[in-house]
This record gives sequence, structure tokens and C-alpha cells, in this order.
Amino acid sequence: MASGGVSVASLWTEVNRCGQNGDFTRALKALTRILHENRDDVTALHCKIVCLIQNGSFKEALNVMNTHSKVLGSEVVFEKAYCEYRLNRVESSLKTIENAPVQTDKLKELYGQVLYRLERYDECKSVYTDLIRNSQDEYEEERKTNLAAVVAAMSQWEEEDLGLPESTYELCYNSACALIGQGQLKEALNKLREAEELCRVSLADDSDVTEEDIESELAVIHSQMAYVMQLQGRTDEALQLYNQVIKLKPSDVGLLAVTANNIITINKDQNVFDSKKKVKLTNAEGVEYKLAKKQLQAIDFNKALLAMYTNQADQCRKLSSSLQSQNPGHPRPVLIQVAQLSREKQHTKAIELLQQFSDQHPESASGIKLTMAQLYLVQACDVLRSIESIGLVTMYSHEEDIDSAIDVFKQAIGHYQSEQPGSAAHLALVREAANFKLKYGRKKEAISDLEQLWKQNTNDIHTLAQLISAYSLVDTDKLHLKCKGYSEQYTMSFNVDVDELENSHGATYVRKKAAKVTGENLPKEQGQVDIKKKKKKKKGKLPKNYDPKATPDPERWLPMRDDASKTASSPPTSPRPGSASGSSSAAASNVVPPRQQKPAASGATRKKAPQKKKKGGKGGW
Repeated sequence: MASGGVSVASLWTEVNRCGQNGDFTRALKALTRILHENRDDVTALHCKIVCLIQNGSFKEALNVMNTHSKVLGSEVVFEKAYCEYRLNRVESSLKTIENAPVQTDKLKELYGQVLYRLERYDECKSVYTDLIRNSQDEYEEERKTNLAAVVAAMSQWEEEDLGLPESTYELCYNSACALIGQGQLKEALNKLREAEELCRVSLADDSDVTEEDIESELAVIHSQMAYVMQLQGRTDEALQLYNQVIKLKPSDVGLLAVTANNIITINKDQNVFDSKKKVKLTNAEGVEYKLAKKQLQAIDFNKALLAMYTNQADQCRKLSSSLQSQNPGHPRPVLIQVAQLSREKQHTKAIELLQQFSDQHPESASGIKLTMAQLYLVQACDVLRSIESIGLVTMYSHEEDIDSAIDVFKQAIGHYQSEQPGSAAHLALVREAANFKLKYGRKKEAISDLEQLWKQNTNDIHTLAQLISAYSLVDTDKLHLKCKGYSEQYTMSFNVDVDELENSHGATYVRKKAAKVTGENLPKEQGQVDIKKKKKKKKGKLPKNYDPKATPDPERWLPMRDDASKTASSPPTSPRPGSASGSSSAAASNVVPPRQQKPAASGATRKKAPQKKKKGGKGGW
């Protein structure tokens, strides 16, 4: 008698009824009460394990088997192997099956599944072929479907006729997959269309199946059709079909991962934002158990390439290095690393990496050496491009076509700006362009080049001097800002006696000291000095009776008003003819000067030194 007044027989009746109705949760409750009375009841334990498996509680079922292993013995070998398989412990499941005392049909079916998961297709094919020949039950269609899947995975049909009909859409689908493996794309696409029609017909008879259910079931067929179209080069149609599958959000994470990966391969280095969203689907939980190793490998390769396309250099290097350690003999991880180095213009390092891989894996040497040759060509093209630019600039300079020469510089600088920004070659080219423009008076155009060089090296005084010189003629506002910002930084103070320096031997210009000024001849304020244009002195007319040999009467040359000077206490002093006023050594006088040019204010006027013509920077190449 069980607890609560209910007999054990009644509980078993409840278990039987629930099992027939598929109510495994309620059956578990009854089994728990039975086991409370007898915890080592083998039948009750076996039934409990089956109910847990039916509810998807594989871990709990495995725990029950491990706890009561002595009591159960070999009664639950199949259930244990199945739970291990469903928990993705494939190697453990294989070991359990191989150690079973008797190989039942159920174990053989599971054995085929395990071999398929382990990608041991030849052994798997033998297992299913044997089952089909020696079994006659209602599961024959499922076995044929599995065998077709194995053949599709192997991508080859045997010469012998396996006798696999295409009466179901699963069989038709697997047949199409095999045709894809053989490269018969047109036939494969037709076969997939047949599979689609068979699927619709078979599901249409079920009133409980909705249109959404049908589309969900067709998702795998449509994804495979898109793959064939992609192989045929019909990428637009393929992309549209792939996106339809993604929108359906099928429960099969493996299908989603493969579809998303194929979209990424179509996008390549374009539409990378969409690719970054799609790559998340390839990281879903359980994907690694749904796909073959080659599929997972392809997804990982594409993740590394996507990192390169999105300029995630460190991530690309990390992924490709990990792939190389996992696949040491596979050339693709190395080629991805080389592609990343090439984007960074590290061609020498890329060639060294290829050479190292080629030495370690001579079986892949042919493809690797072709890549090396391509890199050598890239380097040669860069050299030729530079030589071509030099020749064009020189030619245009001789023809005095400065605009065309500057255009050559622009094109060459633009190339290095996109391919090798900030490199020594790039900056050297900018320097030559700036010097060329300065040489030919294109200071305004040279400013942008000089500013770029200055940003790269703010300690370059030569560039700063050139920049300030160019600003002085083009943009005085920037000149003041530049001088103000760096005046303190580059000011140099020297204890120099200027007078001694000017009087020293070899001085080309000496500042003369001004003469002392007195009285009314004081100089005017700066900027107010009267400067008049000298008038040409006309030659006076001589008298008709002029005798050059006779001494003229000195009184004749005095003005009439000077007759009053005769009454002065002192005798008059006649100025000597030719004493020109305004000499730097003559003192100012209040004596009326002779009739000559009006003198300037007394004192020396500083002459402006002649300006030397500034030479531009060295031009040419």
C-alpha cells in the first residue's frame, strides 16, 4: 500500500494512462510515489528516465542513471547514450554504444547519428546501408533520408544504385545537396524546386499546419536555393532569398548561422554595418553542435575578414592567429594576416610571413608563392609610380607648365595619403611639393603643404620659417597668430653691442649718427618731414658783354637789401660760392643763404638699405 491510502497498482495504472496520453509530467509524479515505496524498483526507475527524456530533461535523466547504475546495469544503455548525444557529449555517447553488450537496432540507429556528427561518413554510410537492408518497419523512410544526408555530405554518389527514392521532400532535398557537391548547379536547383513542391503538398493536408509553419519548414530549402543562385553569380536574387529566411527567424540556429554567413560573403567589404549585425547570428548558442567542422571553419575565416574590412586590425590579427594555431597547415589564416599587413603597407613583413609558411608547408608553396609575387609587383608599382611622378614634374617644369606639375604632385600625394598616410615617403613628397610651389611663387598653395608638415613635426624650425614667410605675403592674420604663439618659444637673446658690430670690419651697412640740431631747424615729428621733389636747376643767362677772363665786381652779386649790412658794426662776411647747405657736416645758420635749393632739416637722413631678392626653396627633384 502506498502512502495516502493509494495502492501501488493504482499508481501504475496512472503511469500507464499518462504514458498513452503523452502526459509525462503527471506520470513522473506517480512514479515518484512508487519509488518512495521502493527506491530500487528497476521498472519504475526505467520509466522515470523515459519520462525525463520525453520532457527534454536529459541531465536529470543521466543523473538518475548514474545514481542507480548498479541496479540498472545494462538495462538503460540506449537511454544513457541518447542523453549523452543530446547533451552534445558525442565522444562519450560513442564510447557507451561501443561498450554495450548487445548491439540492438536502436543502438545502431543512434550509432549512425553519432558517426554522422563526428563526420565519419564512410562508417556512417555502412551503418545505414546495413539497417536499410536488414530492417522492415515503419522507420524505413527515416533511414533512407539519413543515408541520403550522408551521401550529400560526402558529395558523391556511388556507382552502385542505392535504391533511394525521392518520394519525400527530405529525400529530394538531400539529393539536391549531393548534386551541389558535384557542381551540377542547374540540376540541383530544379531538384530543390521539386522538394519545395513536395513539402507544400505534404503539409497542406494537415489542417493544424498554418502558412507560417509551411514557410518555416521551407526555410532550409529556400536557403539552399539561395546558395545555388549565389554560386551561379545571381547574387541579388540570392540576397533577397537569404533575407526572407532571416526574417522568418527559424528555430534552427544552424540554419540561421549558415544563412547569415552567406550574406556576409556577398557583402564582402561593402555594407559592413549589415555584416556586423549578421555575424551575431553565427555566435548563437549551440551553433557549434549544429554545423560541420568545415562550416564552422568557414564562419571563423569570415569573421577575421570582416574584422579586416571594418578596420579592426588588432581583432583581425587575433582571430587569424587563433585560426592558424587551430589549423597550422591551412594557408587561409596566413593569407588573412598577409592581407591585413598589406592594408597597412607592411609589404616586407607580409612577404617574410609567406616565405616562412612556404618553407614549413611546401605542399601549399605554389599558391603562397603566387601571393608573394603579387606583393613584389605592388612594391615595384609604387617605385614606378614615384619615378613617373618625378619625370612628369621635371618635364612640366622645363615647359614652364607649373599648374600641370602641381597637379602631378597632388595626384602622387593623394595616392600616398590613402595608401601610406604619414609615411616617410608621403611626407617627403609633401616637402618637395611645398618647396616647388615656393620656388615658383605659389606661396598660397604651399601653405597647406607646410601646415601639414608642421603638424607632423612642430619642432621643425625650417618649416615654421617657411610657413611664416608664406603667411606674410598671403594671410597676415595667420602670420600674427603664428608669431604670437611661438615668439616666446623661439626667441633668442644675445649680449651684443650694436654700435661695435656696425663699426666692425666687414659690416655692409653702418648707421650714421645724426648731427646736432639747433634753433628753428629742429626736425619735425616723425611722419611730418616735408619732402619735395628737386627741381632741375636751370642754367642762368650771362650778360652780353660778359668776359670770362675779367674779374667780376663782387658788389654786383649782392641783393639790394643787403646794402643795409654796410651800416653794421662789423664788416660783412660774404659766403663762399658753392657752400651747399644741408651737408651733414654744416651747422645751421641764421644768415640768409645763397639762392640755391631749399635745404632740408639739418641732420643726416638714414638711407634705406637695398632689399635683396629672396630666393625660394630648392625646387625640382
